[in-house]
Amino acid sequence: MRLGYVKMGQKCKIIKMHTRGKMMKKLLDMGFINGAEVETIREAPLSDPIQLRVQNYLVSLRKSEANMLEVELV
Repeated sequence: MRLGYVKMGQKCKIIKMHTRGKMMKKLLDMGFINGAEVETIREAPLSDPIQLRVQNYLVSLRKSEANMLEVELV
């Protein structure tokens, strides 16, 4: 399952990244590492971007960026 499809309020764990280069570095710098637990907090009125909690930080990602992360529900 991709992170962009996780329902609001659910928790999941990152199992794989489907990107490379600058985007991969950006996601890693934001705390999206394999095994990290992520909670979906809320989405913007038009569903993009979404707000997430990862490693006790609140971050926002566009759905296209979130869909680069493969997750499993916790």
